Parts: sequence; C-alpha cells; structure tokens
Amino acid sequence: MTPTAAKTGAAKAGASKTGAKKTGGTTTKAAAERPGTKAATKATAKKTAAKKATGTKTAAVAAPPKPSGGRTESRLGMVRRARRINRELAEVYPYAHPELDFRNPFELLVATVLSAQTTDLRVNQTTPALFARYPTPEDLAAAVPEEVEELIRPTGFFRAKTKSIMGLAAALRDEHGGEVPGRLEDLVKLPGVGRKTAFVVLGNAFGVPGITVDTHFMRLARRFRWTESDDPVKIEAEIAEIFPKSDWTMLSHRVIFHGRRICHARKPACGACPITHLCPAYGEGETDPEKARKLLKYEKGGFPGQRLNPPADYPGRPAPPAPGVAPGAAQRPSGAE
Repeated sequence: MTPTAAKTGAAKAGASKTGAKKTGGTTTKAAAERPGTKAATKATAKKTAAKKATGTKTAAVAAPPKPSGGRTESRLGMVRRARRINRELAEVYPYAHPELDFRNPFELLVATVLSAQTTDLRVNQTTPALFARYPTPEDLAAAVPEEVEELIRPTGFFRAKTKSIMGLAAALRDEHGGEVPGRLEDLVKLPGVGRKTAFVVLGNAFGVPGITVDTHFMRLARRFRWTESDDPVKIEAEIAEIFPKSDWTMLSHRVIFHGRRICHARKPACGACPITHLCPAYGEGETDPEKARKLLKYEKGGFPGQRLNPPADYPGRPAPPAPGVAPGAAQRPSGAE
C-alpha cells in the first residue's frame, strides 16, 4: 500500500467514527423522546427530580365518578342522573316527611337535639312526657336537671342532652323572647344545635329550604356518586350546587326515607330497590329480589313507622308508644308539616 492510500484509508476510518458518534448521539436523543424506553424513563426521572428540587408541585386531578358499566360520567351527566333520582324518589315516597312528632318549632328543635345517636321512634316515645311537663322554653329552662335526665334517659347520652336542651331553652328565654328564631345564624348559636339540626327546624317549621346531611343522607350521596367527601359541610355545599334551592328540604326527606327503608348501611336491599337503573352502587347489597324484600323496613316491609302521630297521607301504621304506656296515652295531634 502506498503512503497516499494509507492516509486516505485513515481519513475514511476517522470520518466513519465521527459519523458513528453523531449517529449514536442522535439515536440516544430520539430514544429519550420515545415513551416506554429506558432512556425515556431516565429522562422523566430527571425532570421529576428537577421539579422537586425547584419546589414545583404537580396537581393531582381526581378522576370523575363512574356509573355502573364503568363508563366515565361527565359532570352534566351526573347532575342529570341526580335530578332524575330525586324525581323518581318523589314517586316512590310522595308522603316523605320529618319523622319526629312535634306541634311547634320548640318541640321540633328539642326533639331533633334528642335524636342524636338514637332513633326517631325512641325520641317520639320519649317526648310526650317531656313536653307534658315542660311545654315552653321558660318551663324547661327552670327545670331540675335530674328530673329532665330521668325523662329523656331512653334516648341515651341523657346528661349531655339535658345540658343542651336546658341550655337552648334558657337562650330562647333570655335572647329570643321565648321563641325559636327562624334564621340559620341564630339557631347554630344555641347549645347543642348544629347545621343539621338548624336545617331540620328551618325546613319543617319555617318553610326555609335546607339540606339535612345526616348519616343516611351522607351514605346515599356517596353511593349515588353525588360527592366523594365525608365532611357534612362540604357535602351540603356540593349537593346545593346540583339541585335547585326549592328542592332541598324534600330532597332531604326522600333520600333519608330511602336510606332508612331500602338502602341500608350494612346490607342495602338492592334487589328490591326501584332506582337501581340510576345507582352506581348497585350490587353492594342483596340483589336477589326475594331475599332483598325481607330486608325492607317500616311501611315498605309492612311494619309500623317511626311516628306515633304520622301525617294523614302516610301509608304505614303508626308506631307504638313506649313500653308500659297505654295506647293513645300522652299522644298528641300530628305536628305541622
């Protein structure tokens, strides 16, 4: 080989190496841009580390709820489904009502405070004797605490509840002229009265719309995928955006009725539910129709309701008085609805 040929061959070899380096660099860059490659994974890791180092945070976006069938549901679809549930529950429970016996706002307020951690039936069996002895806020505020405790003992937590109802009675006497105020901001300042209790009183004694987020309402709102929250105040705000204000009070009654009768906490009667076609949680409970029917409660199961004095349009049987109390004794005319 001549010296000239040797130089030419060396130059070609050098050019080939240079091209290989350039090509390799280009290949590495292209691979880093292709998802699924090791290079891409390393590049993503570097970017994530850089963001953490600079304090940049990536916002987590919650996936929208999915109805039965696994399809992603839009916000508009959820609102339409929610309103349809309300309409169909109105057909199932046209007689939905507050299940506490009362004759006036004061009795409803006290009964609602007493209903915490117990059933409305137990409260309804207890309040006749309480209101017979203390019919007004002035009477209850001046009572002997031990005597009140004995009267309301069946409702549980009777010492704390005595303190609350005597405290709110004193506040009504001293600050509101013995009358129950018709404003949310005034009601929630009374001892033992939160937003749930206030909305029960406002909606059923004063006709002011409100959403009552009790345990039944909270459970069903989550099963219906109206909310993912477990905070009553947040749930109230979210539901208020779904339904018009005029629906709030009756919506609360219908949902609570459904929760007590069919959509139970431990074993919902899915096989006997009339709105399964709208419920994303169908299948969480008993789906066999015959077995599900045996789970139904109150009028849906052919049993007495919770009120001793239910409204005239209630299709079920009145609840029995407290054990040892003669039928009809200490019962009062049905409360205003």
